[in-house]
Amino acid sequence: MKRCKADFVRMCLFLLATVPAYCQRGMIGVDAGQASDKFGGLSQVNGALINLNGEFTLIQPNKKEGGPSIDIGGEMRLPIDTTNHAKEFAVFGGPAWKAHNLSIGVNAQVRKIILPTANVDNQIIDRATMELFELPVVIKYTFGAAPNRAFVQVQGAPEFSPRWHQPSGSILPNPHLDHGYFVRGSVGYIFGKWYARATYETRYFSFTQDLGNPSGLYNWRSNQITGGVGFAF
Repeated sequence: MKRCKADFVRMCLFLLATVPAYCQRGMIGVDAGQASDKFGGLSQVNGALINLNGEFTLIQPNKKEGGPSIDIGGEMRLPIDTTNHAKEFAVFGGPAWKAHNLSIGVNAQVRKIILPTANVDNQIIDRATMELFELPVVIKYTFGAAPNRAFVQVQGAPEFSPRWHQPSGSILPNPHLDHGYFVRGSVGYIFGKWYARATYETRYFSFTQDLGNPSGLYNWRSNQITGGVGFAF
């Protein structure tokens, strides 16, 4: 619990640091829901999680010349049960091209995933921490008259080979990614200065069966469904 409180404080400080006074528009909120994780041949485990997140338009396009806006943001995913579910930290930024109510963008995203330990035949195996570089395509459509507007957002990308940080004392080689992907969809509604949102995400990693992936313990399928509220400005 103390770790979660410390992580919450860090996320609040991060969000304050990423919202300079010249940001044009943004959303900052808290989502809560359930994560479902399955590693290798182990049983699927369900658990609650909290997602602290923010997204902001740093630069608006010139109305005469056009061009993309520049969006930035970040998130922190904190599972209640860290022994079976991963903690995640991410920051992102990238251009978004807008035409009327439709926005299409690409985010350069850096994500750190602290994987949980594995218990196999009463033996504890510490998994390495993953650092990912992701390039999701983000499509968002809004409709309705301001200040009350509904929105639908979809994003997804293939996963690239992670950078690994092995636990102290580990003698195992790094796992080798075979393939992976994630897809996320959200629907929400903005009530003036506030918003409500529901999100579903599915993610899959498949690693080569070798010494770096014993018993397939790095192969990971994750599903998350959350709902949340936040402040829109």
